[in-house]
This record gives sequence, C-alpha cells and structure tokens, in this order.
Amino acid sequence: MSRADEPVASLFDRSEILPEDPDLEVLHDREYRVRAFRNDPNLIIRGAVRDQKPPNLYFDDDPNPLTIHHMQVELSVGFPSLVINDVTVHFETHPNDTCPVIVSHYEKLIGLSIARGFTHKVRELFGGPRGCSHTTALLQAMAPVAVQCFWSMSASEARKRLARAKSADNIDFVPKAMTAADRSEQFAVNLNTCHVWDADGEWVEGLRNGAPMEPPLFAVQRLAELGLTPSDWFRRMRS
Repeated sequence: MSRADEPVASLFDRSEILPEDPDLEVLHDREYRVRAFRNDPNLIIRGAVRDQKPPNLYFDDDPNPLTIHHMQVELSVGFPSLVINDVTVHFETHPNDTCPVIVSHYEKLIGLSIARGFTHKVRELFGGPRGCSHTTALLQAMAPVAVQCFWSMSASEARKRLARAKSADNIDFVPKAMTAADRSEQFAVNLNTCHVWDADGEWVEGLRNGAPMEPPLFAVQRLAELGLTPSDWFRRMRS
C-alpha cells in the first residue's frame, strides 16, 4: 500500500500537532502560534509566525535551524464587540532591511471588527505590495481565535461564579435555566463560520427548534476521562 492509500489517521500521531517523518526530507517549517488573554474588559490576542529551514540545508555543518521569517502581532480587542482598539507589529527576523517599513501600515487595523468580514478586509488593506505576506497570513490565523473567546469567556465567567459559590458555602447553588434568547445568543457568533454552523443547515435548525446543545466531542471525551457526565458540563457552563 502506498502512502497515498494509507489511512490519514495512521499518518499522524495524536500526541503531536505535526510529528516528524523519518522517511521524508524536511525542506521548510512554518509555525503559527496564537494565544488569547483576558484583559478586562478587553481581550489581548497575540500571534506569531516563524519560518525555518532545517539544519544543514543552506550551510554544511550547521546544527541549528535557520530562521528566515519571524513576525509578531498583538491586538487589543474589545469584548464582546470584537473591535480592534490597538495593534502592535514587530519583525523579529526578516530577509530585507526595508521589511519593517510596512509595520506602521498595520495601524489601519484599528477600528475594524475582527469577526465577520475581517479576512476580506485584511486582504484588501494588506494584500500583495500593500503589506507583508507573512504578517497578513498571521492576521487571518488570529481572527478565528478571537471568535473562540466567546466560549472561553463563558467558561471563565462560569469558573469564577462557581468559585464564589463554593467560597460562600452555597451548597444549594443552582445553574440558571437557559431561555430561547440565551440559546440563540450562545451560538449566534458561530453562524456561517463552517458547514456545521450553516445558518440554514440541519444542525442550526435543530437548535432553533429546541434540540439540546450537547457538549462538543472533545468535552465528552474529557468528561469520561475525569469520571464526569454531561450533566456536570451543563451545570458548569450554565452557572
């Protein structure tokens, strides 16, 4: 069986984001890293992109990877508006002395929403000769992380409320019931972000008609590992 016929699952190690392959020669390694931080009342989204060539590719007897691009971006983002309040762009490693000249151009991000339409606007403002291709690609990777923060912020708030209830010895603490409006608001940010969340699709139609919003698969798996049940998930997220 050729590699092309090999099941995809067997080509990847779940313990690594992208494992090594001893049968293939590495020519290039690009890494993206994006992290979101709570900075009440806003969010801080930090991202980096780094391109490296493997040891010995360009220079014999060179034991270390050769970094050719390393760009970093920090966005201060209003929550829940997701409007960018401030931006910092830094070029740590770049191939040309004039590369950093474009950094100030990214101040045009201020005032934009990082949610819907952001990718199109980024291409319009910074595509081709209007920006740095690596920084622009990084921004497009950062935008979905901001949207993911709606769920993360809900989890953070729930954790704090539960901690306050425990510190007050409130053993009768009861999670709030979700109204139809609460349900719609909870998943509104996900609409039309992918095929599952197609606003006219079967999944969303079911939710609108009152179908339970089951815990995502990753949560179900972790609940089982921890000896917990979906009821524990709902109690926490609806606290």
